[in-house]
Amino acid sequence: MKSLFEKVEESCIFLKKRFKNKIPHIAILLGSGFGSLAEELEALGFIFYKDIPYFPIPTVPGHDGKLWWGEKKDKSFVVLQGRVHFYEGYKMEEVTFPIRVLALWGVKILIVTASVGGISEDLNPGDLLLIKDHVNFIGTNPLIGINDTRFGERFVDMSEAYDSEIRELLKSRFNLKEAVYAGLSGPSYETPAEVKALKFLGADVVGMSVVPEVIVAKQMKLKVLGIVGVANKAIGTEGVSPITHEKVLETMKTCKNRLKEILSFCLEEL
Repeated sequence: MKSLFEKVEESCIFLKKRFKNKIPHIAILLGSGFGSLAEELEALGFIFYKDIPYFPIPTVPGHDGKLWWGEKKDKSFVVLQGRVHFYEGYKMEEVTFPIRVLALWGVKILIVTASVGGISEDLNPGDLLLIKDHVNFIGTNPLIGINDTRFGERFVDMSEAYDSEIRELLKSRFNLKEAVYAGLSGPSYETPAEVKALKFLGADVVGMSVVPEVIVAKQMKLKVLGIVGVANKAIGTEGVSPITHEKVLETMKTCKNRLKEILSFCLEEL
């Protein structure tokens, strides 16, 4: 049986051959509602996840399962159009598998995006925020188990999970607010009592992804930027109607153009 490292290495070798040994500098992971941006960032083409050895296949609407390739200012980049989630039944090593492949391929900066529920009262649907920190309420950690030192250290420093230098640049350029992200397993949305508890514990927004990917990215020494779009005010807020995935996807359309502007800037300047 092949080890996780051997599977990651095989996927990496496949992608290097597919893209003629070019090494991407930046990788962008597009979450719910943002998938169409993959076709708007001047990418040159794509390959389906299903054609990449061992890549997990998304099962959630809005996650198309394509890896796009492009170039800006003589730098190569990749865009992952969709992710898999722990709640889909995937193991943590499968959820984070693409991140390990990207890191081994030579990516230096990972930009993760996602839709979130807004907990803080001053947040509204359509707002874009930078993640400054997160709280892991998923109930597990992708580094649990036997540690393969070829991926990095077991005990990973998370004191600056989201790169402060990049955040400061984008805050000044685009006047973006920052937020603490609470990661839950899902797939059910949060109860009013859970939202109240998360707020008490310091969370500004809540979602069902991001955290495992960022932990693995930090283990493999990537710089990480997190950008989230507020899809709805969290349940329990006065006047909030029931949440559906369809509503989430629809709301994300309202901030897609601004996110495109930010991502284009990152591809050119980072």
